[in-house]
Amino acid sequence: MKKLYKLLIVLLTFAGGASVITSCTKEAAKPAAASSNPKADKLDPDSAKGGAALILTGSGLGQIQSIVFEKGSVPAPFNTVFNTDKALIFRVPDTANGGNQNIIITNKLGKQLKVPFNVIALPVISSVSNYNFTAGTTITITGNNLGDVSSVKFVGANDAITVVSKTKKELVITMPANSSVLGAPLVITNSTGPVTTTQVFENLDKAYKIFTDGYGTDGWANNSWGSAQISTTVSKSGTSSFAATYAKGNWSQDGFSNWSNGFAFNASYKYLTFWIKGASEDYTLYITGDKRAGSFGNSDTSTPITVPANVWTYFKISLSTLDLWNKGTPFNQLGWWIKGPNDQDETFYFDDVLVVNQ
Repeated sequence: MKKLYKLLIVLLTFAGGASVITSCTKEAAKPAAASSNPKADKLDPDSAKGGAALILTGSGLGQIQSIVFEKGSVPAPFNTVFNTDKALIFRVPDTANGGNQNIIITNKLGKQLKVPFNVIALPVISSVSNYNFTAGTTITITGNNLGDVSSVKFVGANDAITVVSKTKKELVITMPANSSVLGAPLVITNSTGPVTTTQVFENLDKAYKIFTDGYGTDGWANNSWGSAQISTTVSKSGTSSFAATYAKGNWSQDGFSNWSNGFAFNASYKYLTFWIKGASEDYTLYITGDKRAGSFGNSDTSTPITVPANVWTYFKISLSTLDLWNKGTPFNQLGWWIKGPNDQDETFYFDDVLVVNQ
């Protein structure tokens, strides 16, 4: 039996998705006939993720017509080349729903086998609608295997995160009130098990705010060379953003300053985070600060960021990379400058400009 497994695996590896195998030496063997009494002896393995190869051995397995994973009636495409009287080889479909279920195998005579199997389908997180939250914030998570999510929690906390709705590809959650979490990934659990997100979700109530729906509360203000102001035209969170317009043909910077208090060095803070809604085309902006090595203004090119056109993009940059206190503490100015724009005035929208711990 081990030799049969090895042979079938070799065939799968080298034939791949081929639907026809021809021989230059002799005519292909006639396919095994369908049986009125097909039997399954062993399915190897008996649990696996989407895309995994499965080998079913038994008798009377010829002329299989369909393979369906029971939950959601998900079909598994297969190659008839790998179907003999004694064996059938196929893959777990990537779209299979997770959990214990039968694989329903039907031959040309309509006879069926039901083979127990466990689809390993942990939650997959592709994107999130926001990384920042306050009490009651609704966040949409997109990915896969989300339809059977049973719980969502912060790593290291038991705050009640409410699942509002769920489908296979989308999960909507509401963030808790009075959370003590500074910032943390989420643990999302479905019928297969838990996964921890790579995304970290920041509690706006615990972060240091340079700008959210308005300027930071301890003295931050507009410090732009061009036209810039609080705008309600668009926002990523809340109702407002900081609209910064860069004039055509002019290298300039827009951003914030705090001359009364500044932001003193604090080792517990690790990242600068912010959202930017891009302009009419992709641009490069450069982050600048008055206590950085390159000083403040349009000579500091050490930290470029690419801002895609017309969409909100999230940036999370290590404070050790930015080195905002290189020339002393506190720093009092933070901005973004541009080489140009060349063709027309361009407006960028900034939201949730924060310094965070996680």
